[in-house]
Amino acid sequence: MRDEGFEVVEVDAGPDLVSRLTEIKPDVVFNALHGRWGEDGCVQGLLEWLRIPYSHSGVLASALAMDKQKSKDVYRRAGLPVVESVLAPRDEVRARHVMAPPYVVKPNNEGSSVGVYIVHEAANAPPQLSDDMPETVMVETYAPGRELTTSVLGDRALGVTDIITEGWYDYHAKYSVGGSRHEFPANLPKEITEACLDYAQRAHAALGCRGLSRTDFRWDEARGVDGLIVLETNTQPGMTPTSLSPEQAAGIGMSFGQLCRWIVEDASCDR
Repeated sequence: MRDEGFEVVEVDAGPDLVSRLTEIKPDVVFNALHGRWGEDGCVQGLLEWLRIPYSHSGVLASALAMDKQKSKDVYRRAGLPVVESVLAPRDEVRARHVMAPPYVVKPNNEGSSVGVYIVHEAANAPPQLSDDMPETVMVETYAPGRELTTSVLGDRALGVTDIITEGWYDYHAKYSVGGSRHEFPANLPKEITEACLDYAQRAHAALGCRGLSRTDFRWDEARGVDGLIVLETNTQPGMTPTSLSPEQAAGIGMSFGQLCRWIVEDASCDR
């Protein structure tokens, strides 16, 4: 952003955030936070209260997208394909299979694949969740297949990336150099590419997202377009050297600096 001509003050968000922002008086906040508080509508509400324009989605879209069960309800109403899922007490999930394996257990409101357990079809016992997991967790049917993702910038879907890993796309694969390989544009049948672009735009609109978002999919090749499942939408996609959205933007001719400028100029506090 400095290379783009902006004056930048970096803020490590903490309990003094309001006083720091009051002191700095920024024209725009570029929100680079992830996970709870920074991505779930809380800091967005604070910035609305301070009347400071900020990047990415607003309070409602951020809260909906971070709540996996509520976002699935929104997807269903928009006609988007999702897997079956339930919310269940952590202790009940430890005690018995709350749905037939294979299934996935995850926090309902966390990002970056933190706290995800995969229970395979041959599992004899339910997962022994750590005490760090929330008291209520999401259990969803395991969706097999390739990991695909599509970014939406404003009202434009940028393309489809095929994420290739040795195992599943966990925190290490997302944030470690060499943790995954990205194929962009993905080598897919035309109907799958078009479906990903369409579903990502519809998810972005249904949740009420603004600016940049990224929707993740699983695709079971054996089932054709019926095997394409919407997993979740990230309202603040990663902006690191290994991140997917900047890579997709570069693939359509938009440099990292140009992407950052677009996000800054799109900032608002009325959404």
